[in-house]
Amino acid sequence: MKKLFASLGLMFALLSPGMTLAQETAAPVEDAATVETVEAVAVEAAAPVPDKGDTAWMMVSTLLVVLMIVPGVALFYGGLVRAKNMLSVLTQVMAIFCLIAILWAVYGYSLAFGDGGGLNWAIGDLSKLFLAGITPASTAATFTKGVVIPEFTFVAFQLSFAAITVALIVGGLAERVKFSALLLFGALWFSFSYLPIAHMVWASGGYLFSKGDLDFAGGTVVHINAGIAALVGAIVLGKRIGLGRDAMPPHSLPMTMIGASLLWVGWFGFNAGSNLEATGGAALAFVNTILATAAAGLAWMFAEWLLRGKPSMLGVASGVVAGLVAITPAAGLVGPMGGIVLGAVAGVVCLWGVTGLKKALGYDDSLDVFGIHGIGGIIGAIGTGIFVSPALGGVGVADYSMAGQVVTQATGVLITVAWSGVVSLVLFKLIDLGIGLRVSEEQEREGLDTASHGERAYTL
Repeated sequence: MKKLFASLGLMFALLSPGMTLAQETAAPVEDAATVETVEAVAVEAAAPVPDKGDTAWMMVSTLLVVLMIVPGVALFYGGLVRAKNMLSVLTQVMAIFCLIAILWAVYGYSLAFGDGGGLNWAIGDLSKLFLAGITPASTAATFTKGVVIPEFTFVAFQLSFAAITVALIVGGLAERVKFSALLLFGALWFSFSYLPIAHMVWASGGYLFSKGDLDFAGGTVVHINAGIAALVGAIVLGKRIGLGRDAMPPHSLPMTMIGASLLWVGWFGFNAGSNLEATGGAALAFVNTILATAAAGLAWMFAEWLLRGKPSMLGVASGVVAGLVAITPAAGLVGPMGGIVLGAVAGVVCLWGVTGLKKALGYDDSLDVFGIHGIGGIIGAIGTGIFVSPALGGVGVADYSMAGQVVTQATGVLITVAWSGVVSLVLFKLIDLGIGLRVSEEQEREGLDTASHGERAYTL
């Protein structure tokens, strides 16, 4: 502003008849300064400005993903456990959300999306520790060149992904895990499994990102990652007391149905929000989230009807979640018909995963996190490589070959399984040696509501 006023003063001086030689000599310097100021203003004006529509959509999408966690996951899981463990599951899910939200702001965002230098293939850096340098004016790029959203919006959106991933693991350990051990595991697993996988898949320079791995909304990062952790935890913890001898039916299937419904609603933010813009790509992810989920719900229902003689509400709800999981990596990449096929396959295969496979291997994944999220995520991740093909209605990718892309997708699956499996096993073993993973037999029989939290979900 001072330079602008100086320039105006110079102009008036030039029009004055008494102008000296010194003033004439000084004029070009002031002109240069003026040009520099104008150029700076022009550059600033040319900087991308966040679109209000995209920004609003991403904020709504973030809210929808939070809805998936509390109350979605909390009620879905809470209805599936016995009444004496209802509040423990609700508390675990909400506490994990709070914990991961803070860790994400402190160092998670920086490590997930920062430039890690020599380690950039696996992890970011700490340049944005405590969200340093991020202001309301900071922007994050979307998938369209020149289009941006506020960086704080992107931070919040990705925060919700990290939180739900850790919260999903609760289902594999339910009804027998120590609350303190669960929180400690959640913090460490978030640091050593979630952040590296998220960086490898989604950050520029990440190993799987550079290889062309396709994961639109988190098939590997979220579902396979969490599913493997839940499976390892269930094996290390051991079976619940009385499993196979005592009846352990879900205490409130209506709550589970409500939770599944909230998950479906929230998943539109999860999938369509991952487009990062309110465009046709978001619309494609939106419609796929309806169709694939519906196909999976029906496939599970009819398969169960055929095998057991009756279709169950729990079966339909479980199929719906399996379909949501399977379409997640493919949501904005495959056509609607491809989405329907993915959903239908996931509905049938995940039913086998929570019955035949679980029985054959003998593990006690309490709420079938691996059977639905792990297996569903694998189906979706590999299926994305097939149905992204333009010939099958997909959007296609550069230099696409179905065989090559399927190999790339399978590589992403294997790396995620191995990474999450090793990290989870090491962490569970260390925590068990340190503070112990499992509550006492007396506490388990009493129920974790009163044993761990001193309260009950229901009173007479």
